[in-house]
Amino acid sequence: MSATAKKTVPMPDDIRAMKGGTPIVSLTAYTTPMARMMDAHCDFVLVGDSVGMVLHGMTSTLGVTMDMMILHARAVARGLSRAMMVVDMPFGSYEESPAQAFRNAALMMRETGAGAVKLEGGQHMAETIAFLVARGVPVMAHVGLTPQSINTLGGYKVQGRDDQAEALMADARAVDAAGAFAVVLEKVPAALADRVTDEVSIPTIGIGASAGCDGQVLVVDDMLGLFTAFKPKFVKRYATLGEDGEAAIAAYAAEVRARSFPGEEHTFGADAPKKAPGK
Repeated sequence: MSATAKKTVPMPDDIRAMKGGTPIVSLTAYTTPMARMMDAHCDFVLVGDSVGMVLHGMTSTLGVTMDMMILHARAVARGLSRAMMVVDMPFGSYEESPAQAFRNAALMMRETGAGAVKLEGGQHMAETIAFLVARGVPVMAHVGLTPQSINTLGGYKVQGRDDQAEALMADARAVDAAGAFAVVLEKVPAALADRVTDEVSIPTIGIGASAGCDGQVLVVDDMLGLFTAFKPKFVKRYATLGEDGEAAIAAYAAEVRARSFPGEEHTFGADAPKKAPGK
């Protein structure tokens, strides 16, 4: 006799239903400890292909592979019990055809337990999004600045200004019509992001967009201040862990060189402690 498992995390339809309500909270995660820290506070956690730059020292997301994304998504999944996990499909894993996209998205979900995948692109990806959704793969879309297209965009520039606004609106409408359950708006002028939010039926998730979006996402290493050399304009640092960590490492190095660490309290004697009588 089978039993129905109790739902403990949001589903894509739950995120969709948050349109116009309490803002949706999201952060990226790439490891189990970080996922555990954000699980109680996020509606969904994104395993972003930004892992290539954040953890692997790459200069862009283009070198990220399916194997890398599966490895990190498995790690994140072990740290989540409340938030839904969405995983980025890496460059080259879905653009060739809807059939290629389905094969790789199905593999991603099967291997990681992801609740959904995220694809970059607007009008030109609408057919692929519809193909995936019709076959049981929930899709979060991503328009505006799409980092996997950085070479054709000419850099990490704001998208949708001036004569680009209508094209971006068309992208947002296309992914909405194709069946995406939400859309990330990256580096989009605030007024345009508000317009998109008003005109599409699905939640908008802003990153460098507008407080009027239905939700927000940030790279967790950015908002924790783990990077000390670079901070995008749209990032607010809620901590300075990079500076604190570097100071702690410097203090450790100084104590090692001065032979003040390890201290007596950090070392062991030759004999094991004797048990008290009667113990």
